[in-house]
Amino acid sequence: MYELIIIGAGPAGITASVYAARKRMNFLVISKDIGGQAAYSGDIENYTGYQFITGPELTAKFEEHMRRYNIGVKEAEEVSGLRKDGNIISVRTNKAVYESKTAIIASGKRSRELNVPGEEEFKNKGLTYCATCDGPLFSGKDVAVVGGGNSALDAALQLINIARHVYIINIADNLSGDAIMRQKVQENKMVTLLNNTQVTAILGERVVNGIKIKQENKEEILPVEGVFVEAGLTPNSEFAKDIEKNQLGEIKINHYNETSAPAVFAAGDVTDVPDKQIIIAAGEGAKACLSAFRYLVRIAA
Repeated sequence: MYELIIIGAGPAGITASVYAARKRMNFLVISKDIGGQAAYSGDIENYTGYQFITGPELTAKFEEHMRRYNIGVKEAEEVSGLRKDGNIISVRTNKAVYESKTAIIASGKRSRELNVPGEEEFKNKGLTYCATCDGPLFSGKDVAVVGGGNSALDAALQLINIARHVYIINIADNLSGDAIMRQKVQENKMVTLLNNTQVTAILGERVVNGIKIKQENKEEILPVEGVFVEAGLTPNSEFAKDIEKNQLGEIKINHYNETSAPAVFAAGDVTDVPDKQIIIAAGEGAKACLSAFRYLVRIAA
């Protein structure tokens, strides 16, 4: 029986684990990976203390800090269920069931799929969801980035130094990312921005050789050899069936990171906190751990 189980090891989960270790709590971290979405970020210029650092480098710093405390981590385990019976929280994974008095859900988000013909067929055959991971494979090739927010702009800025030409396929009227990132992308001659444009199919034979796009009711084929899907994120919250969520599937929390279930807290991108930033997720992880600690003190009193 643990005092606390932390689900997820991204910026929120790792920060919560460091605070839990410093409070000398009896706790466990469960995560399918280390770093979450932060590990796939490109250049980061807005994390306090680092004028410039890459996502993988910052993730390594997070993990180094966590490992310093010899924190128990169940890696490569995916949580499939969370249930609260009385004062006991049961967390089910693909390998075991763990019990605790409190829990912090910091499971983050995952890339949203396009759900168009050819997407399943060409995954890892020219279609990918991670520019940081797979960008170097497309050196000297024409590629498309699907999306118009910060993740899409980040991917485009990474690919500018690798690909021959980058097309940004944006379903909205305008880009919605940070102003500095928008400016960098729009001023680069290696980038073609297609607003009000929708991807309707991924094309190819053994590998991707194009995409079908629709713009103002006109369809055409854009020849590209790589497709990077950056069309938003979906919260990893399905396992928390009894926890209240908003229409996006994000877990609702209050200022103390409390969810609709007593003793269950949440932090980071899986929650309805409006701004999804690494530094915000880290701060929310700290808050959630402190709230869980105060809860345990109250029930023990």
